[in-house]
Amino acid sequence: MTSTSTAPGAAAGPDAPRPAHRETLRTHHGDTVTDPFEWLRDKEDPQVIAHLEAENAYADARTAHLAGLREELVQEFVGHTQETDLSVPVRRGDWWYITRTTAGDDYPAFTRVTESPELPRGAGGVPAIEPGELLPGEQMLLDAQAAAKDAEFFSLGGLAPSPEHDLLAHAVDLAGDERFTIVVTDLTTGTVIDESVTGTGYGLAFSADQQWIFYARVDDAWRQHQIWRHRIGGDPSADELVLEEPDERFTVWFERSRDGKALVLQSSSTTTAEAWILDLADPTAAPRPAGGRRDGVDYTVEWAGDRLLVVHNDGVEGFALAEAPLDAADSSAWTPLLSAGEGERLLGVESFAGCVALELRAGGLAAVRVIPRRADGSLDVEAAWDVDHGGELDVVELDTNPAWDSPALRYQLTSLLTPATVAQVDVASGERTVLRRTPVPGYDPELYREQRLWATAEDGTAVPISLVARKDVPADGTAPGYLYGYGSYEVSIDPSFVPTRLSLLDRGLVVAIAHVRGGGEMGRDWYEQGKILAKKNSFSDFVAAAAHLVDQGLVAPDRLSAEGRSAGGLLMGGVANLAPERFRAIIAGVPFVDALTTILDPSLPLTVGEWEEWGNPLESEEVYRYMKEYTPYENVRAVEYPAIFASTSLNDTRVFYVEPAKWVARLRETVTSDQTERPILFRCEMVAGHGGRSGRYRKWEQRADELAWLLDQLGATARV
Repeated sequence: MTSTSTAPGAAAGPDAPRPAHRETLRTHHGDTVTDPFEWLRDKEDPQVIAHLEAENAYADARTAHLAGLREELVQEFVGHTQETDLSVPVRRGDWWYITRTTAGDDYPAFTRVTESPELPRGAGGVPAIEPGELLPGEQMLLDAQAAAKDAEFFSLGGLAPSPEHDLLAHAVDLAGDERFTIVVTDLTTGTVIDESVTGTGYGLAFSADQQWIFYARVDDAWRQHQIWRHRIGGDPSADELVLEEPDERFTVWFERSRDGKALVLQSSSTTTAEAWILDLADPTAAPRPAGGRRDGVDYTVEWAGDRLLVVHNDGVEGFALAEAPLDAADSSAWTPLLSAGEGERLLGVESFAGCVALELRAGGLAAVRVIPRRADGSLDVEAAWDVDHGGELDVVELDTNPAWDSPALRYQLTSLLTPATVAQVDVASGERTVLRRTPVPGYDPELYREQRLWATAEDGTAVPISLVARKDVPADGTAPGYLYGYGSYEVSIDPSFVPTRLSLLDRGLVVAIAHVRGGGEMGRDWYEQGKILAKKNSFSDFVAAAAHLVDQGLVAPDRLSAEGRSAGGLLMGGVANLAPERFRAIIAGVPFVDALTTILDPSLPLTVGEWEEWGNPLESEEVYRYMKEYTPYENVRAVEYPAIFASTSLNDTRVFYVEPAKWVARLRETVTSDQTERPILFRCEMVAGHGGRSGRYRKWEQRADELAWLLDQLGATARV
């Protein structure tokens, strides 16, 4: 291995911005808190904008010496990407739909070609199409690069062809606030016939007669609370409300059934759900109940053509699969089919003419279980089998499968060393066919190793760790390390392949994911053990994982970094307070670090609907005291801290920019570490949303900014 380069944290630069103290008082349960930085919440205040711009200028100055490394990283990201590329074509009706990317373009193009015996065929009978080469008759549906024009931000919130495939609806966001404008195009003429509906949420679906389109709206707290129908070409002021959810704990969403006959509408909180069915052949009819609502019963409904399928937790911790008649109004009609096994968690089900496919978690990994249908349509549960490839960290998930009567099931396979792979399995024979593995130029998997480790938490719980490193990195306690975590909302961070991670691995970093409690990696109970009054388990699990990497000699005790984003940013703030000595540097992306202030304010997006995740500190003094003990902003200590790079976006509707702005200000005035060597930086994207910049090149530039800083802090800027 080559030696590391320059001393970390070089280039002291100017003084860091220090916002003025303007005291705001908050009193709950007899406890009064003085907050000097709450005034930064008002983004209409010119002084707030000036402060954010000063933070960006400071970050620029403190990282100016990394310009060459940033460019080097971007070139590596580009070098590991087949820039002109395409997706595996997806059959919808008589058309094959394709997504294409072109070198130099930030955004993809969406095309299609008619099914024809003359089409060249590849594996699995899928059309053999070459990157950058259009087939005769291939039609452009949406050129997102052209649609974005000179916009600073561009994001698609949905793309849906109509049942007859002569119309296309897409939803576009040009601000980053996840509020979309719906555009409907006549594909026979290429003309836009409707773009009148604005300010929508996620979800698009056509009625069977193509006269109506269904969409969702969000309230002032960015809660998706309504489903509407719009007559295409009509005045949006005449749009009709289909469903409204008044309970602020719940959000609504919908899906068009695979056979195109029904719209399944769902309302769900963290713990409770309700479902309805709407006949798409009668689009102006009211939706009918399809499960009812009982507190604590969480479920999803799948329209299976001749029956309903339900994945639910009624009396079953790991969830169960049931079936019911199409007209079932409540759970009394549910007939049990199977329950999750030991260590399993059923996630959802998708139905087809010849089988149903269960998505689940087993052994800490995502998996797919196929249940064949008998001749009468019933499910042969005893004949169920799993799709697997035998790798220790293989992740298997369903891919896009729009065809109701397809004899094959398409799925995705990945691992820390396996690039995203689209494959299909013949349901009758079980034969697996790889359709395409994402090309990764300059990548040789034989240079690396992946493995599953287990750390021991404070209470003795075994915490899984997924790890990848170069084979030539010795386990002698000298290597730099990178540990990622999330740990909330039952979200699982699976060990998938990330091409930009190669830039860390090829500089000798040991890269790991800590699957801490609060996530869903190990089932429903894993989630329950990391929420509300057990939230601190997420933080201590992550610290235990960090300690395990050091104790095993896998990383150097003074060269371990960490990253988390959104609720994972809360995790970063929590571990920085809990065990700052464990980490040399931390990246906190769009971090939820002022959690108590947010959860105390019901008018904010992450509040009422989140009380089932964090508890309600307005009503419960116990929850209030517990949250106050861990919320990062209120627990910064006067000790040495890691270097910290916080990032956010001005238009983020999920975690407001003010949270990292306040946190960074408090860190700078409290910690005792030398901020020349261990800087605390804050970057705010002034036109972006929760996911940061839009477009792949812009995202690469943003990621290079973060990783160049991280590598510099670890003294690992040179490739091995």
